[in-house]
Amino acid sequence: MITPAAAPGTASPHAGASHTAALWLAASAGALGGLLFGYDWVVIGGAKPFYEAWFHLNSPTLQGWAMSCALLGCLIGAVAAGGLSDRWGRKRLLILAALVFALSSLGTGMAGSFAAFVAWRILGGCAIGLASGVSPMYIAEIAPAHLRGRLVSLNQVAIVSGILLAQIVNWLIARPVPAHATTAMLLASWNGQWGWRWMFAVTAIPSLLFLLAASLVPESPRWLATKGREPHALRVLERLGNAAYARQVLAELRTAGDEEPAGPLLRELAAPGVGKALLLGVTLAVLQQWCGINVIFNYAQEIFAAAGYQISGILFNIVITGATNVLFTFVALATVDRLGRRVLLLGGAAGLALIYAVLGVCYHLHLQGKPMLALVLAAIACYSMSLAPVTWVVIAEIFPNRIRGGAMSIAVAALWVACFALTYLFPLLNAALSTAGVFWVFTAVCLAGWLFLFRRLPETRGKSLEEIETALRSGSMQS
Repeated sequence: MITPAAAPGTASPHAGASHTAALWLAASAGALGGLLFGYDWVVIGGAKPFYEAWFHLNSPTLQGWAMSCALLGCLIGAVAAGGLSDRWGRKRLLILAALVFALSSLGTGMAGSFAAFVAWRILGGCAIGLASGVSPMYIAEIAPAHLRGRLVSLNQVAIVSGILLAQIVNWLIARPVPAHATTAMLLASWNGQWGWRWMFAVTAIPSLLFLLAASLVPESPRWLATKGREPHALRVLERLGNAAYARQVLAELRTAGDEEPAGPLLRELAAPGVGKALLLGVTLAVLQQWCGINVIFNYAQEIFAAAGYQISGILFNIVITGATNVLFTFVALATVDRLGRRVLLLGGAAGLALIYAVLGVCYHLHLQGKPMLALVLAAIACYSMSLAPVTWVVIAEIFPNRIRGGAMSIAVAALWVACFALTYLFPLLNAALSTAGVFWVFTAVCLAGWLFLFRRLPETRGKSLEEIETALRSGSMQS
């Protein structure tokens, strides 16, 4: 069994070793991929009524494809991220993601046909898939055990900041439109002609910031060590911490890597304990998507419209949801290394199940106005301090060093498959089950997720990646 983490206030083996400005700057730079991930993920929600009018998307199938096509690219990028990052390094993949982000955002904004729009969205999704897998993995590999939860959670801070940025940009760019505006009125408006294009195109600005930051960060020392470049890894570790910390991490890496040479990924995944870790990572990634919160972000317009709000009110309320998302992500940042992973994830799944059950009742009774907004904000707050950030922490730390890229690629690919299916199917589910029925489905999903996590999720707080790997291979990784 993974032994309990040190109590708060107790010195860990790495305590103080790497709590440096260089470490936090490197982690923050690596997390910028999440900023673009969050922006691109949500910007489509504000642009949705306008590009649908421009491209004459008048069926649930086309509307669902427009919303979900980028997720196909996310899957492609996630699948490619593992092998590419293991071969070329984490830093080069971050740079590649930044370049593709910039190109695809401009292409989407200038798309002249629906086919071109879809192609550029898929390319942008590839960049998201790369960043979503590499950013948390890179941060986990440069972080000491006692700070890893907080540092990996920076990736989620960046994601929610990108979400809020997209919501603010949508709100500022979109010109007021009359209540009950027809499709023809939307198409003839400035929003329908130009506004939605600018919503996508401005992503190029933070993309350049990410490109600069990714060019300046050091390569992952753990990746360098697996490639036999220990002197370079030692210099990076000393830059991030100090000489004693660098020597200790390299010694742990040698111990973890001395058992046998790395083999093919499928054979490694069949090793004792690793299959259970993969099942946990895949299930947790799917739960993060199918817990239902993405529907609130991607289809905020429909949800607030069903609660009685018009377009101008909807856009402002979306900004409020983004601010709530950011605020409560910082709660997770402050508690993930104190309370641990289990407490936050179990509490989040249970809280969401309760909130969705109440939301379903409210929609069934056709309630409108501020009570509905309050419940939506409560769901976002619960998700933002639990499943949103802690999922990335867990899947970045439970896999062995030498196959982390490939194993994370599988888990993140499962995440994007789940996200694609949910985004594509939501209009159909909503039409078949009503909004109330959809939220009751999510209630059941969250309850099933809680039961799985209660039985299978170990506490990894305060353990180095090499200690977790040793526990995995010995078969002692238990909840």
